[in-house]
Amino acid sequence: MTLPSIDWAQPWLAPYRADGEAAAQAVARSDGCIAAALQGIRPVSAPDFVRQHELPAGQAYEAHIFQTRTVPTRDNLHDFFNGLVWVAFPRTKRRLNELQAGEIARDGVGATRGALRDALTLFDENGALLDAPPALWRALVARDWHTLFVGERGLWREARLVLFGHALLEKLVTPRKPITAHVLLPVHGETGPAALDDARVAAALDPLRLEHKPFVPLPVLGVPGWCHDNEAARFYDDPQVFRPLAGRGIPGP
Repeated sequence: MTLPSIDWAQPWLAPYRADGEAAAQAVARSDGCIAAALQGIRPVSAPDFVRQHELPAGQAYEAHIFQTRTVPTRDNLHDFFNGLVWVAFPRTKRRLNELQAGEIARDGVGATRGALRDALTLFDENGALLDAPPALWRALVARDWHTLFVGERGLWREARLVLFGHALLEKLVTPRKPITAHVLLPVHGETGPAALDDARVAAALDPLRLEHKPFVPLPVLGVPGWCHDNEAARFYDDPQVFRPLAGRGIPGP
């Protein structure tokens, strides 16, 4: 297969750019096998990437990863980004897999996932991590978009947002204003570099906490520097994207 064109200069791809460009070039040079390309860049702490046909029929994907320490990988953009996140955040991905596999072992794979598996899937597919000054966190949790992106715009120079969800990264290959991440709230107000550290994030994934979905939505193209159009304040005057908080919010960090 041939990967779609990816603009690696986009700011949300910065954490993945070096590995992503190397893997994309390997895909282009080879027979298009994404598993082989990812295997060529994987750190020793990440599992092996194998072709999708190594997932036995009827076997739950997450359970198979947990049991074999291999990641069945299809030749598509979704699984390409999933692999890049495994390479960048192996401990966090392994912790998510461990929790998913535990739920599958207990309850099987049914029509509904349950609260914990829902939260794990949401973070795995669409999650993000944020290191930001307290004023930005307060505005984000309150969905006070004007303060977050206009009034306190200068504070974003002190912030760093890392997109974790591989489906989120896939969607942003074709950026659209409504694309929204689910940002994981820090534990006990813990911010700074620890908020983005793989081992610390993995340790913070407590199942009882996750069942309550400790996430806040963030329209990612609202982040200063992530979209040319948001340099004009009117960019945020769109209630279909920058929605106000309805009722009580999640307590802030």
